Amino acid sequence: MEPNIKEVAGRIRALREDMGITLQEMADATGRSLAEYTAQESGEQDLSFTFLYKCAKKLGVDVIELLTGENPHLSGYALTRKGEGLSIKRRAGFEYLHKAARLKDKLAEPFVVTAPYLEEEQDQPIHLSYHTGQELDFIISGKMRFRYEDHVEELEAGDFLMYDSGRGHGMIAIGGEPCVFLAVVLKPQVDSII
Repeated sequence: MEPNIKEVAGRIRALREDMGITLQEMADATGRSLAEYTAQESGEQDLSFTFLYKCAKKLGVDVIELLTGENPHLSGYALTRKGEGLSIKRRAGFEYLHKAARLKDKLAEPFVVTAPYLEEEQDQPIHLSYHTGQELDFIISGKMRFRYEDHVEELEAGDFLMYDSGRGHGMIAIGGEPCVFLAVVLKPQVDSII
């Protein structure tokens, strides 16, 4: 199932309006200018996962609710078979396959990501993303060039990477073929007082 951008944007707008949150407050929460945020909330621009994640956090909902209109409802465990999951196509052909969309109260968002090999990206600066928490990436197949602020690393199948995702990070497939990797976005947790 591929979420419809206009429907997702409509859910964000409806939740924002219901909660009395201004466009400017959402723009600030997502790190966008007012014009950029307005274009995304109207469905005129693609919605990156980082943008969706920040919207969900500000609106106090699971990102899956924004994508599907449904709350995750499973507790205990969720099994997702090979090749299955919630498909999210974002960012120049990247495909994110959410592997635990139905599990509620997740401490992490697990994805199998396919990064396309694009010749035109090979000699360009890698776009950087920012979102709170940590992320771990495990390369399943292909090769990846990973940028973390001013550091650049090349990874291949079997390599593992974990980093502070609140700092600039980005990746592209290299080596002439797509790169498939497991990406787990770890949400920051507030320690409870006993």
